[in-house]
Amino acid sequence: MIQSFRETTFVRLLVDRNYSKLLFTVSTATTRPSTTAALLQTPKEIMRIQFALLLLLPATVLCIPPALLERHKKFINQHVKGEMSVNRCDAEIGSRNIKTINNECKETNTFIVSTNSPIKTICENGMPLGNGMMKSTTPFHIIVCILRNQGARPPHCQYRGQARTNYIAIKCEDGYPVHFDGDIFYYEN
Repeated sequence: MIQSFRETTFVRLLVDRNYSKLLFTVSTATTRPSTTAALLQTPKEIMRIQFALLLLLPATVLCIPPALLERHKKFINQHVKGEMSVNRCDAEIGSRNIKTINNECKETNTFIVSTNSPIKTICENGMPLGNGMMKSTTPFHIIVCILRNQGARPPHCQYRGQARTNYIAIKCEDGYPVHFDGDIFYYEN
């Protein structure tokens, strides 16, 4: 009796423990047709499996812990603006509902005039300062909004904006920026 064997490729998706990398493992196995037939009987079933993997891929890549996601979103809301001028402090802080935990106007809020990607790169390639803090290796254009009417409460906050170009320090957790620590006037290599 002659038995035929079939070579089958299996794909497994894994996420590392820090939720920062998606790992693919591809393995090939030689199986008997009866075993393979139980897994993949028709080309239509193969397409269904490929489609399911395609749907799972974005969900797997975006699997970061909810608490970390919230801190990252708060950082983006409070400190990242693609285009900004010194005259927009009041409008941006008001529309983003930026305030202290005591519902007071923040004394100072800094906007990094950039998109998310270059800022996230600081977490990967910046200069470590300790405790998850990283310094940028290139200067960023920033707008520092300073409160003019001390003691005011939202929505009556009035700010004076200052434009600067400085290196920045941010706190990173698992590769995501979560806290703006400040701009750095003097930068040591």
